[in-house]
This record gives sequence, C-alpha cells and structure tokens, in this order.
Amino acid sequence: MKYLLSALLTILSFMGNAQSGKGFRLVAEPAKKQVNVLYDGKLLTAYCYTDSIAKPFLYPVNTLNHITVTRGFPVKYIPGESTDHPHHVGIWLNYESVNGIDFWNNSSAIPASKKDHYGTIIHNQIISQSAAQNKAQLQVTATWVNHSGEQFLKEATTYYFEVQNGVFLITRSTTLTALNKPVVFKDVKDGFFAIRVAKELEMPATETKTFTDNQGNVTRVAASGKNVATGMYYASNGLKGDAVWSSQGTWAMLKGVKDGSPITIALLDHPSNTGYPTYWHARGYGLFALNPLGRSVFSNGKDSLNLTMQPGESKKFIYRILIAGKDLNETEVKKSADAFAKSRF
Repeated sequence: MKYLLSALLTILSFMGNAQSGKGFRLVAEPAKKQVNVLYDGKLLTAYCYTDSIAKPFLYPVNTLNHITVTRGFPVKYIPGESTDHPHHVGIWLNYESVNGIDFWNNSSAIPASKKDHYGTIIHNQIISQSAAQNKAQLQVTATWVNHSGEQFLKEATTYYFEVQNGVFLITRSTTLTALNKPVVFKDVKDGFFAIRVAKELEMPATETKTFTDNQGNVTRVAASGKNVATGMYYASNGLKGDAVWSSQGTWAMLKGVKDGSPITIALLDHPSNTGYPTYWHARGYGLFALNPLGRSVFSNGKDSLNLTMQPGESKKFIYRILIAGKDLNETEVKKSADAFAKSRF
C-alpha cells in the first residue's frame, strides 16, 4: 500500500506539472519533423530532423530568460545576420572525413556535381521521450550514409535536458557503431560537436576572413563589426580569445551580451571520451566547436589520431553544453565541469 501511494503521488505530481505548464514538457510535431523542448511553457530548443538539413540538430537554442543564442541562418533569415557556412546550424554532431566522405560541410549550397563527396545523417526513429520538473530525456537513432545511400555508421543518441541554478544544460550521449566495413575518421580539422551562435556573440572583428574546406570550397566571412559583436572565449587552460582555437582543455566558454542580457555558453568534455581532453575548434566568427579527433591539424603534427572502427565496434561520445542568460565565471564553469566529469551516462 505504501508503494502504491508513493507511485500515485508521483503520477499526480507529474500531472500537476503538465497541467500548470511548469517544468519540462516534450511535444512532438511529426508534420514539422521536430520535437519541441518546453520549460515552464516556453520553448528552450527543438530536436529537428527536417530533410532540408543534412543532419539532425537542435534549433533554436534559448536561455531560460528567453534569449536565442543560436544563429538563425540557414533555417531563418534575420536581417544583418551573417550567412556564411550554411552547414552551421544550431547544435549538432558530425565530422569532415568518414571513410573519405565529408559529413561536416554538406548543405544545400553544395552543387549536385559535387554531392558524391558528401554524406548525410538520416534520422531513423524517436525511441523514447520523458519529462519531469527539471529534467527531460529524448532518445533517437540515426544512420550515417554516403550520397549513394551506403550505410557507414549506426547512431544512438540520448539528449538529457536539465535546469540547474538558472542554467539550461544539454548533455548529448552518442554511440556510433560501424556497420558493414571498417570506418576511419581521418585526422582533420572540421568536427565534431558544435554550436553556431548569434551575431551578437561573435568576437569583434574588423576584417573579412577566408576559410577553405577539404573539398577546396572557399568561404569568406565578413567582419562582425565592433558595435554588434561582444563575444570572448575563455578556456580551462587559461587562454582566451583567438588563442583558444587549436588549444586543448576540459572546458571552454563563450561570453557576451545579447538583447541586453549577459550570455554564457560553455562546452564540457568528458574523461570517458576518445581524444580527451579535446582540442577546441572555436572561431571568432561564431563557430564554437570541439574536435577530439583532428589532433594533427591542431597540434602542428605533434599529435595524431586516425580513429578506426571495425565492423560491429562502437564508440560512445558524451558532451555537455551550458546555456546561461547570465554571467558565469570560470570558477562556476569549472565546478560544473568537475561534476560532469564524475557523471555516468
């Protein structure tokens, strides 16, 4: 009787939260190919698997005080916002060279004549979803395929959404399993887990920069403008600004101001991951990424890792991102990173 009463109270509490709009709620919209993640009735993010983007992604990403920290493009056009790198969208995970196929740079901007060089991550299924007061969970599967449909990897991903001390936490646990033949993640620059931030969170820049991907495609990124961009990177290794790029560390954060509110975004690595501690692929123009597999590029050849997985072999990658509509100092981020390092998923 005691256990039945306890279970009943738990159910009633959950129903009360749902009816009052308090806490987390996951709302699937199959027609739009997305699952909305709501907190206290407001959108924090959505898991999106639209056919027009070459991988599943989280978009938009909002703080608890309802400020969008992700760039709108290519999903939504915002006047004055940059439109470079159309493959940068929301929060995502993929890689530049998987058996020679480029998953990172694939987008609608790639002409049909070049598509054979690019891969797509196809959403398969929503396995489960659950939500409570301060936690929610979404489990999905996907397949990594080349342009002809050949399957390289099976992906099983669980997103853990949490609210702690006024901060929105997203933890992604992804298991990749090689399918019919060995899979090689070549040691390259572009990967692996990333967010593309809004223009206001870019670092101030006064000149146009040029970037070339592994297929020879050239992208020019316009100057951000000192009056708009407010971002600055800080890392666990003590470096800041542009110096964070290509360095190693257990966490890094981007701080700035948007819509009159201080913003902090932090990426945390987990000690169980291959390539820990990760290298930071953090660009001043708004790409904030970690890449544990592209070690030769970031270390000028002093380190290397060409990860090879045999058929049936699996690798798990676990990362966390903090989204705060307030200023978090380095001590607070380190404390969160230390707690994350002790967590098991």
